[in-house]
Formats: sequence, structure tokens, C-alpha cells
Amino acid sequence: MHSARIAIDPSFTVGPVRRETFGSFVEHLGRCVYTGIYEPGHPSADAQGFRGDVLDLVKELGVSTVRYPGGNFVSGYKWEDGVGPAADRPVRYDLAWHSTETNAFGLNEFMAWTKASGTEAMMAVNLGTRGIQEALELLEYSNAPGGTALSELRRSHGVDEPHGITFWCLGNEMDGPWQLGHKTATEYGRLAAETARGMRQMFPELTLVACGSSSSNMPTFGEWERIVLTEAYDEVDLISAHAYYREENDLPSFLAAADDLDYFVASVAATADAVGAARKSPKKIGISFDEWNVWYHEEENPGIITGGEWPVAPRMEEDRYTVADAVVVGNLLISLLRNTDRVHSASQAQLVNAIAPIMTEPGGAAWRQTIFHPFALTSRFAAGRVLRVAIDSPSYENARFGSSELVDAVATHDADAGTMALFVVNRALDAATSIRLDATAFGDVSLVEALTFSNDDVHWRASEQDSTSVLPTPNPTAALADGALTIELPPVSWSMVRLTVA
Repeated sequence: MHSARIAIDPSFTVGPVRRETFGSFVEHLGRCVYTGIYEPGHPSADAQGFRGDVLDLVKELGVSTVRYPGGNFVSGYKWEDGVGPAADRPVRYDLAWHSTETNAFGLNEFMAWTKASGTEAMMAVNLGTRGIQEALELLEYSNAPGGTALSELRRSHGVDEPHGITFWCLGNEMDGPWQLGHKTATEYGRLAAETARGMRQMFPELTLVACGSSSSNMPTFGEWERIVLTEAYDEVDLISAHAYYREENDLPSFLAAADDLDYFVASVAATADAVGAARKSPKKIGISFDEWNVWYHEEENPGIITGGEWPVAPRMEEDRYTVADAVVVGNLLISLLRNTDRVHSASQAQLVNAIAPIMTEPGGAAWRQTIFHPFALTSRFAAGRVLRVAIDSPSYENARFGSSELVDAVATHDADAGTMALFVVNRALDAATSIRLDATAFGDVSLVEALTFSNDDVHWRASEQDSTSVLPTPNPTAALADGALTIELPPVSWSMVRLTVA
């Protein structure tokens, strides 16, 4: 058995636990919208066509913000197509995912869905094939109370009150050659800055996100952020980061994916701070990690559709996640939390069916994938302040990172509620790891519960027929004595320990 030590102290904090860290993403990709969140005629559907079984799971998942409508989809999207009487809406080709978009579900349906799900909208504007004027028109339609052409148009569509959307993404992945309207960093930075200025002239208190790199592996990574922020530093609040990971016949490297996420955050923060220093600006740019997940892109059928067929809501990118995938997702959440001083929001991509924690069948069941569980528990119990965690752990060799620690962890402390939560992963493949947590700095400490998610078969996957055989279960090895917690973590596992503190 391996062994590791963890020490935490309530005096040493990173920053607040931000509810925006637990965001998600709904794009018109595959079955995320149609037969995902929206399926009129489903036995659980409400009068608006929203699947009730999915709404229940979204609430259980603990989602805060939801990014919409893309993603690659937004770079060719005309928001006007998705408002007004459904029978009058045009049917279009979606070039991003080679599909047909019926526009039966659009802006007003999405905003009604956010109310039903208790989430906040994170709206994206099209800066690929469109620009400043169209972004301002969408903003006026969405947020103006009345008395203008577009606000009155919204009211004629049956939405009297403004949506009041305050969180906006200025395009999507404009660094990527695959993106409709792909631009150089200078071209995009200028457009983002001008769009932001215009939007703030209408509503000054918006939170605006500029496009950062779509991957830390992009050849323009770093330089893209520097140029974009040189153009738009004063106009935006956050810059985005996107990262996806997958097991590529190299489980040890995959389990250390959070090492890359930490590197990504540190690099973007350093670049943003360098731009700020050159401008002699006291302002700090935050990071919106508004796409992240495990994604076996194009590796599992069906993948990207090509040719003469343009199907409506095809089955695509419907990854079926393993126990190991869930451990990595839990570890990525650990990374996002420990970087809460710079990561101000995050959106797991996506919510339903397409690279998602929730799966559905048309007319049938909805169920939880393995990655659902670490997200739901972290969202539910991470509260208060994120603590700095000192870890003394053995390391292990892997092909991608060279050397990584076997144990990774983060802790949160809610002083008002008198609670603390530890989220911890064991990356070891060969043996359990014994953890000793020194919590004497908290005074009187009591153990509330310890849950572990693991399985002897790390490639076990949930399915419609069996989504409950492997769940987070109580860890009987957890014990507390003299302010020290001890617990044994199985190989390839994610765990949560909850304590009450004085």
C-alpha cells in the first residue's frame, strides 16, 4: 500500500468557492437539445416540451450556469431564426455539425428552460459569420424592457419581461481553423473589443468573455491570448480556455490530466498579467474555462457526419464514460477549485447525450453516466472558501508528464456552516493509498461521511440497463482520532470526505 499525507489550515485560503465553477453547456450538437432537454410528447415532458426527467437530473447535478447555443454551432447561427411562432421558423443547414437545424428550440425556449432548471444563462454571440450589429440586436431583444423595436418584437412573441442576461461570450474558438469565420488574433481581438464596447453602451454591467485558445496544444497558444488581450483588455472581464482529455492507451498519463489543466491556467494567467503589467493596469483578467471534459472525439461511432445527408438531431459524440473517466473528471474539478483565484467560471461540455453526464433515449429513460457523480457531489458540498492543500505524496512515472503525484486533492471550508469537505483522487493503478489528513488547526472535528467512487473494472460503464451497479459508496476505512483523519483510497478512485469543524 502507498501512503500520503495532507495538511490544511483554515487560515490559508485560495479564494471563494464560486458557484459559476459548476456550469454546463447546451449546444445544438447531436441530441443535446432535441430528445435531450427538449422533447415534446415525452411522457415526462411539461407543457413547454421540457423533459421532466432531465430537469430532475440537472437539478441533482447542481448546475449553476449554462452556456448556449455554442460552441461551434454559434459561429454560423442567426438568433432570429429561433424566435417567433415555431411554425414560421426557417429550417437551416448547420455547417458546424453537418446537421439540419429545425429551430423549434431557440432563445426564448432556452430562457424558459433555465427558469425551469434553476440555472443562469451564459449566452454566446456569433462573431464568426456575423458581428457587432447582430450582437447588439440580440442584446436589445433579450434585455431591453420595452419601447424599442426589438424589445417590442420580443413582447409580441409572448415574452413581456426582459430576460436580463448578464453573462455573455464574445464568439467561440475563433483561433480554430475549423471555425466558421476563423480569424487571426488581431482581427478577433479588435472585433471582440468593439463588440464589447457597444454592448456596454447599452448595458454597462455585463460580464463579457473573450475567446482564448481552444487548446493548450494550439500552435498559437499564449501568443493568441497576448494579442487578443492587448486589443480587448479594458473591455472584457474574462478570457476563455477549452480543454478535453481522453485515455489513449495510456491510463497513467490520462489519470494525470489535471496536471495539464493546472499548466493551462497558470500559462493564461501569466500571459494576462503580463499584458496588464505592460498597460500599468490594476485590473485582473479572470479565466472562463467554459469547455472542459473527457471527450473521445471521432474515436467512437457515430462521429462527425459527412456527405449528402443532413440529419436532424443525429446520434453523435455520445461517449459512454468509464469509472476511470469519472476519476479524471473529479480530478479536473479539483484543479478548477484550487485555481479559483483565477478561474471565475467553468462549463462542463456538454449537459445531455453529447459528451455528457446525462443520457436519454427518445420517448424513454434518462440516466446518470459515471462522470455525473463526482460533479454532483462536488457541486453540492464544495462551499465557503477553497483552502491551500499541502500534499506529501509518492510520485509515479507516466509518458506525458514525466512524473506526477499519486494523490491529488483540494479542500473547502465553510466557516459559517462549520463544515469542511476534502475531494481527493488516488491515481495509483497497482494498490490502495493510505491518506493521513492533519486537521488539528480546525479544533474540534467530527466525521460526517466518506464516499468513494471506484471499481475493480476501471473501464466499467453505466448504461440504460445498468446505471447503478457502480456508485459512490461509504468508505468504511475512514476514521478520525486526535484531529487526524485516516482513510484508505482504492486504486483509480475519487473520494469525498465531509467533516464538521469548530
